[in-house]
This record gives sequence, structure tokens and C-alpha cells, in this order.
Amino acid sequence: MPFCSLVISLLLSQTMTQPYHEALRPQFHFTAKTNWLNDPNGLVYYNGTYHMFFQHNPTGIDWGNMTWGHATSPDLVHWTQNSNAIDPDELGTIFSGSAVVDWKNTAGFQTGKDPAIVAIYTSAGDTSPESKGKPFTQCLAYSSDAGKTWKKYGANPVLNQIAGGNRDPKVVWYEPQKEWVMALYFEGNDFGLFKSADLKHWEPLQRFKFDGADECPDIFEIPVEGTQGSKWVISSASGRYLVGTFDGSTFTPVQSPQNMDQGPNYYAVQSYSDIAKKDGRRIQIAWMRGGSYPGMPFNQQMSFPCVLTLHREGSEYRIYRNPIREIKSLYGSLFSKNQQVIHPGENVLAGVEGDLWDLEFAIELGDAKQVVLGIRGTQVIYDVASETLECGPHKTHLAVSGGELKLRALIDRTSFELYGNGGAFSYTSCFLPELENHSLSLTMQGGTAKLKGLKAHQLHSTWPQAQK
Repeated sequence: MPFCSLVISLLLSQTMTQPYHEALRPQFHFTAKTNWLNDPNGLVYYNGTYHMFFQHNPTGIDWGNMTWGHATSPDLVHWTQNSNAIDPDELGTIFSGSAVVDWKNTAGFQTGKDPAIVAIYTSAGDTSPESKGKPFTQCLAYSSDAGKTWKKYGANPVLNQIAGGNRDPKVVWYEPQKEWVMALYFEGNDFGLFKSADLKHWEPLQRFKFDGADECPDIFEIPVEGTQGSKWVISSASGRYLVGTFDGSTFTPVQSPQNMDQGPNYYAVQSYSDIAKKDGRRIQIAWMRGGSYPGMPFNQQMSFPCVLTLHREGSEYRIYRNPIREIKSLYGSLFSKNQQVIHPGENVLAGVEGDLWDLEFAIELGDAKQVVLGIRGTQVIYDVASETLECGPHKTHLAVSGGELKLRALIDRTSFELYGNGGAFSYTSCFLPELENHSLSLTMQGGTAKLKGLKAHQLHSTWPQAQK
């Protein structure tokens, strides 16, 4: 049997006997139990539970039959996949959107002690036989039992087609005017803002161009670190974002667009609604688009949740991304090293093995030409002269301060996420490991450097037992 066929056969065998523990199953990143997954949808927090809905094909390993899958978590780390929440209908398959807790019962959906949780989503017309000839419209579904069951609004759609494949509504509450605000993708680089008093009737506010951006808008207000002020942010699917002001009618950018992440597998980014009542963090999840999982019963994964913070650097504002503190609940054994000289070719992580890590280090670069991080046969190379980070065909700029490289890496079975300079740099990437190679390495090339400190926490799986 050819080697590739043998590997796939072995993986398929593991798939049938060890659900959630397959060789290529991420162990602390969310995946659907089976079949296709893409955009995170309806990220909302209520009464101790984080809800994550997601684009899901319940019947196939590839994209299609778009449905809102549903998962819940007490801590954004340990997830339980529930029954699908919103199924396709005569208006179309169910594309991306958002969810909010309707604390003031503006839509009138509340029937008991719990406020209604309302999902705002795109019905993608003409994407199924039942919706042939229908346009893309925006619709509502709601839950009156804290997100356990879902019912579609009987008068859908609540917003008719504006342009082309308009989609991906993100809704937030604007307290000064006691109104809901919706950001919606139109087509090309065009986006729009709308307002509503009741989530059912929407009026246009603004149409604007967002250069280099498309799909999956997010809109939120965020404090400026170290100040008493705040700014508004609008981002697109790729994490490209605008910082500006918003007065309830008009969003006004104060600088040119920037990118939150430099990696190849970061898309459809969305942040959580209603966490302000808990701790005020702005928490974001991305779809890690483009990963490869041969022989697996699932396809694609989510990023690990990150906290976003806004910082002023000179005359500009910049978003930092860092893993949520709840990652510490997975910490196992610790490998650490203090200051030492690193000679060319010397492996600082010699003897360290395992698939799941939270690794953080600082290196005074000295006269080293390259810093090479090896992850189960994949190399991440930092070139000192050009200040570039390279992995395979992907290369991006990473500046250092004072000749010191500071990097953090979250490493799972099929992905790594890098954070540099305190979160100012972010790089989200999928990879295929060498199955028999479980080693890590950290070496210098071309010269000597000085290790300022290193900590590597081995992580536990979030799946200690297979879910049924």
C-alpha cells in the first residue's frame, strides 16, 4: 500500500474508535464533532454561558447546506456541541450573523423570566432548491429559554435586499439613543449601517466604502488603554479594521485601515456580545480558514479566543490581540529556562516533546542571523536583518524593540498562533504535523544570542473523555 494511502487508512481507523482524540483533531480549539464548519456566528454571553453558533454543513464534510450549528461553554475553553439552532427554509440557507440579549424586550419576544436572545442572520436565497429565485435578506430567530431552543420570527425577512449578496448582519445596542445599530456587508467594498428600535424594523443610516475589506462586519466601542476615552471600531472578515467615532448616525474613521493579524488562516472574525455585564472584555474568535485534515470526520476549526485591546501609538490607534486568561485552566507541567547564552545550532528546547503548548520566550538577538522555532517538523523562521517572520510561503514583518524578540506561541495539533510585542503582532496559522514527530526546537543560526527567559506550559486536552 502506498505510504499516503496507509496514513489515511490509519487516520480513518482512529476516527471510528476515538472521537475527539483523532490524530489531527485540535485539542483546545473548537471543531464540530463531524462535518464542515466555517464562520463563527451569534457570539453572545448570557447567565454564565458563552454561546457560539457557527456555519455548519450537518450532512457533509465540505461546504454546503449552511445551517447554524450551536456550541456552549462556561469558560470559552471547554465546549459542548448542541443540536443545530437554525435550519434552512424557503427563504434560503442560513448564512452568517450575530446575536444579542434583548434586555429591554424591545422585540417583544420574552415569555418568561429570561430575556430573549435574538439572532440576526442572512437568509441566502437561491442557495437551495426551496429558495430558488429568492434574494439575500436579513432575518430573525429567537430563544425564550436562555438559548436552549430557537424559533424563527414569523414575519421574516426584517430587512429586504439592498444590494447583491448583502449579508452578515452584526447588531449592537447604542445606549445614548436607546436603539439597535446594524452593520451589514453589501458588495465589493461597500458596507452599510442601519438603526432599529425593536430589531424588526430597520432604517438606513450610512453607506460607506471600506478599502481592502469585504464580508462579516463587526462593530464595537472599545476603551483606549491608559486613557479615560474610547473609540469605535469596524472590522471586516479578514480582520482589517477602521478606528473612528460614532454618534448614532455616522461612523467617521480617524485613520487609514489596518490589519489585526498577519497569518494565512484568520478569517470571518467576530467578537462577543453582552460580556460587558460580566467583565467588559472584547473577546474575538476567527475561523481558521484553509486548514487541512485528511481522513478526519470533521473539517476546519476555530481560533483560540483572544482579548482585543486598543492602544494609542503616536498619532495612530492599534488593536492588540492576546489569548484569553482562561487558557491557564489547561496548564500542566512547566518547562522553563532562565538567562543563558545560545550558541548557533543549540536547541534550547532539547528533549521537550508534546503536541499542546503555551510557549513564551524573550531573546536578546545579539549577532544571530535567524531564530528558528521548530514545531513537529514545521519551521517558523525569524530573520533578524529584514525583521521578517516566515513559515512556508508566508512571510510578514515583525519589528523588535531594543534588539529583543518577544514571542508567544499557542500550539495545537494542527495550528499555531503567534503573538509578538505584547500582542501588537498576531499570526494565525494552520499546519500539518509530521505524525511521528512530537518535538519542539528553538535554535539560533549564524551567530550567538542570549535567552532572557522561556516558559513552556504543556496543555491538557479540553476533551478528557470522548463526547457521545
